[in-house]
Amino acid sequence: WVMVVACMINTMPVFGQGDSKKSKVIADSNTAKADFIAADGLMKPIFEKAYGYVIFPNVGKGGLGVGGAAGNGAVYENNQLIGMAKLSQVSIGFQAGGQAYREVIFFETKREMDRFKESKFEFSAQASAVAVTAGASANAKYTDGVMVFTMQKGGLMYEASIGGQKFKFNKM
Repeated sequence: WVMVVACMINTMPVFGQGDSKKSKVIADSNTAKADFIAADGLMKPIFEKAYGYVIFPNVGKGGLGVGGAAGNGAVYENNQLIGMAKLSQVSIGFQAGGQAYREVIFFETKREMDRFKESKFEFSAQASAVAVTAGASANAKYTDGVMVFTMQKGGLMYEASIGGQKFKFNKM
Protein backbone atom coordinates (compact mmCIF):
# COMPACT_ATOMS: atom_id res chain seq x y z
CA TRP A 1 0.00 0.00 0.00
CA VAL A 2 3.02 2.28 0.44
CA MET A 3 3.49 2.33 -3.33
CA VAL A 4 -0.16 3.32 -3.78
CA VAL A 5 0.25 6.19 -1.29
CA ALA A 6 3.46 7.34 -3.02
CA CYS A 7 1.67 7.35 -6.37
CA MET A 8 -1.30 9.23 -4.92
CA ILE A 9 0.98 11.87 -3.44
CA ASN A 10 2.65 12.32 -6.81
CA THR A 11 -0.62 12.59 -8.76
CA MET A 12 -2.78 14.67 -6.41
CA PRO A 13 -4.32 17.74 -8.02
CA VAL A 14 -1.65 20.38 -7.94
CA PHE A 15 -3.57 23.61 -8.01
CA GLY A 16 -7.20 22.77 -7.40
CA GLN A 17 -6.91 24.56 -4.09
CA GLY A 18 -9.52 27.13 -3.17
CA ASP A 19 -8.80 30.61 -1.91
CA SER A 20 -9.08 29.53 1.73
CA LYS A 21 -6.44 26.82 1.25
CA LYS A 22 -4.15 29.28 -0.55
CA SER A 23 -4.66 31.80 2.25
CA LYS A 24 -3.72 29.16 4.83
CA VAL A 25 -0.56 28.19 2.90
CA ILE A 26 0.43 31.87 2.64
CA ALA A 27 -0.22 32.45 6.36
CA ASP A 28 1.70 29.27 7.26
CA SER A 29 4.56 30.41 4.99
CA ASN A 30 4.77 33.74 6.83
CA THR A 31 4.89 31.86 10.15
CA ALA A 32 7.54 29.49 8.78
CA LYS A 33 9.68 32.43 7.59
CA ALA A 34 9.49 33.99 11.07
CA ASP A 35 10.40 30.61 12.62
CA PHE A 36 13.40 30.15 10.29
CA ILE A 37 14.66 33.62 11.27
CA ALA A 38 13.94 32.99 14.98
CA ALA A 39 15.94 29.74 14.85
CA ASP A 40 18.85 31.42 13.02
CA GLY A 41 18.90 35.22 12.94
CA LEU A 42 21.56 35.09 10.20
CA MET A 43 18.84 33.97 7.77
CA LYS A 44 17.16 37.39 7.79
CA PRO A 45 19.66 38.93 5.31
CA ILE A 46 19.39 35.82 3.11
CA PHE A 47 15.64 36.36 2.79
CA GLU A 48 16.24 40.07 2.10
CA LYS A 49 18.98 39.61 -0.53
CA ALA A 50 17.76 36.53 -2.41
CA TYR A 51 16.35 37.17 -5.87
CA GLY A 52 13.49 34.89 -4.91
CA TYR A 53 12.46 32.06 -2.64
CA VAL A 54 9.76 29.49 -2.05
CA ILE A 55 8.61 28.41 1.40
CA PHE A 56 6.96 25.04 1.97
CA PRO A 57 5.62 25.40 5.53
CA ASN A 58 4.20 21.87 5.88
CA VAL A 59 5.94 19.04 4.06
CA GLY A 60 4.80 15.56 5.02
CA LYS A 61 7.13 12.67 4.30
CA GLY A 62 6.77 8.98 4.99
CA GLY A 63 7.89 5.61 3.82
CA LEU A 64 8.86 2.05 4.40
CA GLY A 65 11.23 1.05 1.60
CA VAL A 66 9.26 3.22 -0.84
CA GLY A 67 8.41 6.70 0.34
CA GLY A 68 6.86 9.92 -0.69
CA ALA A 69 6.67 13.55 0.33
CA ALA A 70 4.32 16.36 -0.58
CA GLY A 71 3.66 19.96 0.36
CA ASN A 72 2.29 23.26 -0.88
CA GLY A 73 4.17 26.54 -0.70
CA ALA A 74 4.23 30.24 -1.45
CA VAL A 75 6.64 31.71 -4.02
CA TYR A 76 8.26 35.14 -3.64
CA GLU A 77 10.26 37.18 -6.13
CA ASN A 78 11.94 40.38 -4.92
CA ASN A 79 10.12 39.76 -1.60
CA GLN A 80 6.70 39.95 -3.30
CA LEU A 81 4.26 37.02 -3.40
CA ILE A 82 3.97 35.91 -7.04
CA GLY A 83 2.44 32.44 -6.88
CA MET A 84 1.98 29.05 -5.30
CA ALA A 85 4.00 25.86 -5.65
CA LYS A 86 3.59 22.13 -5.14
CA LEU A 87 6.41 19.86 -3.97
CA SER A 88 6.33 16.12 -4.64
CA GLN A 89 8.90 13.42 -4.07
CA VAL A 90 9.00 9.66 -4.44
CA SER A 91 11.98 7.76 -3.07
CA ILE A 92 13.10 4.16 -2.97
CA GLY A 93 15.74 2.84 -0.60
CA PHE A 94 16.44 2.33 3.07
CA GLN A 95 13.89 4.46 4.91
CA ALA A 96 11.32 3.92 7.59
CA GLY A 97 8.96 6.25 9.43
CA GLY A 98 7.41 9.61 8.84
CA GLN A 99 8.17 13.24 9.48
CA ALA A 100 6.86 16.74 9.01
CA TYR A 101 9.20 19.57 8.16
CA ARG A 102 9.48 23.02 6.61
CA GLU A 103 11.62 23.80 3.60
CA VAL A 104 12.79 27.06 2.07
CA ILE A 105 14.58 27.26 -1.28
CA PHE A 106 16.47 30.46 -2.11
CA PHE A 107 17.24 31.49 -5.69
CA GLU A 108 20.33 33.65 -6.16
CA THR A 109 19.48 35.08 -9.60
CA LYS A 110 16.64 35.57 -12.06
CA ARG A 111 17.91 32.59 -14.09
CA GLU A 112 17.31 30.06 -11.32
CA MET A 113 14.02 31.71 -10.37
CA ASP A 114 12.80 31.52 -13.98
CA ARG A 115 13.69 27.82 -14.16
CA PHE A 116 11.55 27.25 -11.07
CA LYS A 117 8.66 29.30 -12.49
CA GLU A 118 8.78 27.22 -15.70
CA SER A 119 8.38 24.06 -13.53
CA LYS A 120 11.72 22.82 -14.92
CA PHE A 121 13.36 22.66 -11.51
CA GLU A 122 14.09 19.49 -9.54
CA PHE A 123 16.76 18.25 -7.19
CA SER A 124 19.16 15.52 -8.24
CA ALA A 125 19.53 12.40 -6.10
CA GLN A 126 22.56 13.73 -4.22
CA ALA A 127 21.04 17.10 -3.29
CA SER A 128 21.02 17.98 0.38
CA ALA A 129 19.78 20.76 2.61
CA VAL A 130 21.07 22.58 5.67
CA ALA A 131 19.10 21.80 8.84
CA VAL A 132 18.31 25.11 10.52
CA THR A 133 19.84 25.66 13.94
CA ALA A 134 21.33 28.79 15.49
CA GLY A 135 24.19 29.93 13.22
CA ALA A 136 23.69 27.14 10.67
CA SER A 137 23.36 29.60 7.80
CA ALA A 138 26.66 31.36 8.60
CA ASN A 139 28.67 29.11 6.27
CA ALA A 140 25.88 28.19 3.87
CA LYS A 141 26.53 29.05 0.24
CA TYR A 142 24.56 28.92 -2.99
CA THR A 143 25.22 25.82 -5.11
CA ASP A 144 24.34 26.36 -8.75
CA GLY A 145 22.39 29.45 -7.68
CA VAL A 146 20.24 27.59 -5.15
CA MET A 147 20.38 27.24 -1.36
CA VAL A 148 18.02 25.02 0.68
CA PHE A 149 17.20 24.93 4.39
CA THR A 150 14.90 22.57 6.27
CA MET A 151 13.44 22.69 9.75
CA GLN A 152 12.07 19.58 11.47
CA LYS A 153 8.50 19.94 12.76
CA GLY A 154 7.82 16.48 14.10
CA GLY A 155 8.04 12.75 13.56
CA LEU A 156 10.93 10.40 13.22
CA MET A 157 12.38 9.19 9.97
CA TYR A 158 15.69 7.59 9.13
CA GLU A 159 16.37 9.51 5.92
CA ALA A 160 16.47 13.24 5.31
CA SER A 161 17.49 13.90 1.72
CA ILE A 162 15.76 16.30 -0.65
CA GLY A 163 16.99 14.45 -3.72
CA GLY A 164 14.32 13.67 -6.26
CA GLN A 165 12.01 16.52 -5.32
CA LYS A 166 9.99 17.99 -8.18
CA PHE A 167 8.06 21.24 -8.21
CA LYS A 168 5.12 22.80 -10.02
CA PHE A 169 4.59 26.57 -10.06
CA ASN A 170 1.28 28.40 -10.48
CA LYS A 171 1.26 32.16 -10.95
CA MET A 172 -1.14 34.18 -8.76
